Formats: sequence, C-alpha cells, structure tokens
Amino acid sequence: MSDGRVSFTLNGEPVEIEAPEAEPLLWTLRNRLGLTGARFGCGEGSCGACAVLVDGQIETSCSLKLWAVEGRRVETVEGLGDHPLIAAFAAERAGQCGYCLSGLVMRAKGLLDNTPDPDRAEIIAALDEGLCRCGAHPRILRAVARAAEDLRG
Repeated sequence: MSDGRVSFTLNGEPVEIEAPEAEPLLWTLRNRLGLTGARFGCGEGSCGACAVLVDGQIETSCSLKLWAVEGRRVETVEGLGDHPLIAAFAAERAGQCGYCLSGLVMRAKGLLDNTPDPDRAEIIAALDEGLCRCGAHPRILRAVARAAEDLRG
C-alpha cells in the first residue's frame, strides 16, 4: 500500500490526510481522525455498524477504501449535532447496547434527506441492511418516524 494525500469534506469541514490510500475509511475515521461513532462489526459491509453517508448515499466504511472518498462529502454520526434524529432515538429509547445505533441513525438520515415523509415500509427498507440484535426494532422505527415529523415541523 502506498501512502498518499487524500482530501475530502468530513462533516462539513475540509480534511486532508496522509494515509495508505487502500486503507478502509473506517480505520481512517477511527484511528487517524478520532471519530469512533462508526463501528467495526463484520468487516465485510454486511452488518451496517460502520455506515456513513458519502455524497448523501449510505456506504459501509469498513469496505470503502480511503481513496474512494477523494473530493467527496462524508458524513458521520458525530456530524449530526442536534439533528432531530438524535433526540428522537433518545426519546423513544431506541437503543439498548447501542452498537448498531450510529449506523442505523446514518441510514435514517440518508432516508430523511431524500424522503421527508416516509411511510413505515420505506423506513423498514432503509434500515433493513442495519443489523440490530437487541430487539429494539419497534422503538427504532418509531424514532425515525418521530424525527421525520419533527423535521417537517
């Protein structure tokens, strides 16, 4: 692997980092930039614990190489600040162990950015790739619906 300089926008701020270009984005976020919201789960892009938004689309950061985000816009859960999704997940007690939550929240953000008034089936479809083993699914669905309502005003 060769090191290179990769520039991208991270949570609205420009970032330029020197790292192996083939390094997974997840490792860059966690180990080089200190953003630990995206989590390592399966390492194969299947569980969704590492989900981030890249140019508004869900990507699994464990399987996305750093070079692939050159010049692009990356959003992580840390960039959400006081987004209504955060308050809605808390109000609905939508997490138990919390391991999957950042990935599910990012999937929900991607949905709400493109579909301001999703129905239950759309919410389920958007979250379907995110694995949660705690059984908090009904609360997670309520939280996303609540956030959508809050965003619409």
